[in-house]
Amino acid sequence: MKRMLFSLAAALVTLFFLAGIASAHVTVLPNETTQGSYEMFTVKVPSEKDAVSTTQIKIDIPSEVNISRFEPKPDWTYDIQRDAAGKIISVTWTAECEGLTSTEFALFNMQGKVAADATEIIWKAYQTYDDGSVVEWIGAQDTEKPASVTTVHPKPTDNGEDNDQSAQAEDEEESATGSSIEEDAQTTSLSGMPLFVSIAALIIALLALILSFRRRS
Repeated sequence: MKRMLFSLAAALVTLFFLAGIASAHVTVLPNETTQGSYEMFTVKVPSEKDAVSTTQIKIDIPSEVNISRFEPKPDWTYDIQRDAAGKIISVTWTAECEGLTSTEFALFNMQGKVAADATEIIWKAYQTYDDGSVVEWIGAQDTEKPASVTTVHPKPTDNGEDNDQSAQAEDEEESATGSSIEEDAQTTSLSGMPLFVSIAALIIALLALILSFRRRS
């Protein structure tokens, strides 16, 4: 019984230890965004090694996003790399201080536009410690050192076209209604004409009768 309890306790300790390691990887937020949107991306860098500090973090900029601005951070400098077309393809932040100890983390902000056809953004990160060691966060999600992933949702359907079609349909309906009213008015006018003619004929007949009596008198 004691062995069983000891084994269970050891398993729980190992589980919590591994969970702590898994949660300490470099991540890029937000986890979700929208196609064609302008977004601020935040790189969260925890330092997980004891006795050494994180002094540099490099992020590869995928083709699915066009990063254009970086927020200055005290005690850190940044360098950007561009391709032949001038697009920023990576950024490297370097500490001018002692860096991040095992109990610290830092946030690095950058701004850019998500591609209109993007479905996900995979952020590959390279974390350098002051002892020269480098941890590469570039693996799949189920690996020990996964790259951070931002899911990209389709852009919401623009209702402008639907509204235009609705407006056009309303105009056509209103036009049809107006035409119907006009036709009804014309019909009413025409149907009333015999009455007017009869009244006019009656008046003329009365006038003729009156004139006839006067002549006889």
